Amino acid sequence: MKKYNKILVLVLTIAIAINSCTKQLDLAPVSSLSDASYWKTSDQVDAFVSGIEQAFRNNTMSFELLGEGRSDVFGTDPGSNSAFTGEATQGVENLWNNTLDGNNPGVSNFGGFYFNINQINLLISKLNTLNIVTPANKNYYLGMAYGMRAFYYFQLTKSWGKVIIQTEPTTAIDVSHLAKPASSEDSVMALIKSDIDLSLNSFGNDYSFRNKKGYWSKAATLMLKAHVYLWTSYRGGAAADATTALNALNDIQTNVPSLHLLSNFDDVFSSSNKGNAEMIYVIHNQLNESTLPFAGTFEPQTGLIVNYYDSAQNRKFNVTDDNWGGLLRAPIKISTFRRFDDKDSRKWSSITAAYTLNNGNYQIAGAFVSKYKGEQNAGSRVYTNDYPIYRYADLLLLKAEAEVALGQDPSNEINLVRARAFGANYDPAVQGYPNQAIDADPKEAILEERFHEFIFEGKRWYDLRRMDASGKYVFEYTSVPSSQPYKLLWPIDRNTLTNNPALQQTPGYPIF
Repeated sequence: MKKYNKILVLVLTIAIAINSCTKQLDLAPVSSLSDASYWKTSDQVDAFVSGIEQAFRNNTMSFELLGEGRSDVFGTDPGSNSAFTGEATQGVENLWNNTLDGNNPGVSNFGGFYFNINQINLLISKLNTLNIVTPANKNYYLGMAYGMRAFYYFQLTKSWGKVIIQTEPTTAIDVSHLAKPASSEDSVMALIKSDIDLSLNSFGNDYSFRNKKGYWSKAATLMLKAHVYLWTSYRGGAAADATTALNALNDIQTNVPSLHLLSNFDDVFSSSNKGNAEMIYVIHNQLNESTLPFAGTFEPQTGLIVNYYDSAQNRKFNVTDDNWGGLLRAPIKISTFRRFDDKDSRKWSSITAAYTLNNGNYQIAGAFVSKYKGEQNAGSRVYTNDYPIYRYADLLLLKAEAEVALGQDPSNEINLVRARAFGANYDPAVQGYPNQAIDADPKEAILEERFHEFIFEGKRWYDLRRMDASGKYVFEYTSVPSSQPYKLLWPIDRNTLTNNPALQQTPGYPIF
């Protein structure tokens, strides 16, 4: 792996150097700068595939911000423009306040996704024209490539609607710099579904996992297929697409029987429990190799959090155990913390609340995400947790969603997730579906369950968007008003519009 890291770093360094010297479109493809000596051996192909996964890891922050930043998870207390610790939000508040525009886009340059799309296009081209890897590896890598390209385009169209389609390797380092217009959402969705089929056909009967679930797999493509077809089921596909989604999920359960929920929710995300039985596909991190990029946005400064108390453990925070070492630009809303039942283990595993202590009475001051606790290394906290893209709990709740869409009973899937969450506190007559008040509306019940289960996994905004095409749930749960439906999509940043004159701003947002 370290050998592959060095190759990618070299490629990226040269690419960045070239890009800093010219803005013309006569640049060589990122990987063709060494074509004279590259694409000659199977080891080189292996290294390139590893580089694609590493470039995917570089998009972690974009995945999180696009999937959750604008939802009902983060925010400051009413009347405040800073975290409870006093750290300024510095523009991040535009996400949860939904006050984005081309100058404050929240996420720029289409998340940086086109760099890796171009790399994937190159890999597909080389695999389809060269015979330097074994047939098994060729098929697996093609399955990965088509699946990951479909994933990227699904992220893009869910976020911006119309986007540039590019399926051939281009001479530009960044496709967003091409003078090329965006394609319709229907065209993008057609590409996504086609790539999903190509991915599944390439994988064939190979359901294996590689690199501790850190490589895209057939199960990942099937999870993507379920997400995509549930999305289109609410947008005209109806029962046929919901059935396709359900069949994809059943395929995983039938052919990957090793997958299951872990008994302890906290163990799912532990840095010492990589590639566990609940994970389907993750962004893999490792000590001395890579870490999650979240500390500078989602975690408090150690020197500030030590002024507060943890009421659950009846103690004051300290620099040894609570060395979060971050900058809290995006705190968890107190109302988010309070949406969790105290008997729900996900509350205490995912969020840490901070309190002041006055005359022996604890008073909540604020909260921050603590789902990814990292590991201690030489007195410092290092965020080496894997970031899950798909895990078994997602499969169960997607299956429940498809069952509801088809008029079937989702009790089994919902209750498996709830039973794990409440553990010894689980009482089917109280917490079990359909016995909670919210269960009167199954879609609301699933949305709320997904809120509790997947907080800080980049899913909430997309869940709200997916389950009603009109934006009903976005308007109900977030700061987006129903009078501004254009805000269901994201604005395109000024630089991207300047670099590509063929692009147009997302309708509704101010035009420069």
